[in-house]
Amino acid sequence: MRQIVLDTETTGLNAASGDRLIEIGCVELVNRRLTGRHLHFYVNPERDIDEGAVAVHGITVDFLADKPKFAEVVNEIRDFVQDAELIIHNAQFDLGFLDMEFRLLGLPPFRGHAGSVIDTLLEARQMFPGKRNSLDALCDRLGVSNAHRTLHGALLDAELLAEVYLAMTRGQNSLVIDMLDGTESADGSVADSDLSHIVLPVLRASEEETAAHIGVLKQLDKASGGKTVWQESPAA
Repeated sequence: MRQIVLDTETTGLNAASGDRLIEIGCVELVNRRLTGRHLHFYVNPERDIDEGAVAVHGITVDFLADKPKFAEVVNEIRDFVQDAELIIHNAQFDLGFLDMEFRLLGLPPFRGHAGSVIDTLLEARQMFPGKRNSLDALCDRLGVSNAHRTLHGALLDAELLAEVYLAMTRGQNSLVIDMLDGTESADGSVADSDLSHIVLPVLRASEEETAAHIGVLKQLDKASGGKTVWQESPAA
């Protein structure tokens, strides 16, 4: 499976009111492994940048004066993401700006060139309800070092997000993916691999662990007023 972790920086917060994209960074994952391939552009937005935005990313109009316009890099961006699954933190923001840039050039929407989209902000809100789920907060929570990050930057943030995404989803991939011989189908699937030679260990809970588990279940049942489903008898 090919995935592209993507981030952008912009002149402001609202593409609909004329704000423009000024930086895009992408890193490639294949079968959940960083390949080392990346795409990165600074883009001349042909307009001013909000002071609040400069305070976040540090990118100025003077710095972008000699950078390419979006029309000059659009084909490379489109080719890099073609048919890949996108991983973006707060995807609607970045996709809104990219769709707008494509629309200004008379092109079909950006998101039509890629595959599905994973929004790590939505995923994080489900995993960590009620907690801060900014990229910095997730780095701290998941043990991803962001000590070198003083300002936002599209490529750096995409690299950090790739590590955060892998940490967030580590339990969702196959338990034996790293034990396979590397044989895979054209689409990256390992469904047809022979796993008969692999023996997975079974670790049974000790008496103390079982007692502690039962105690937690009782506490949950009490807190719910006796409405926990595991107390119900199975239907005939």
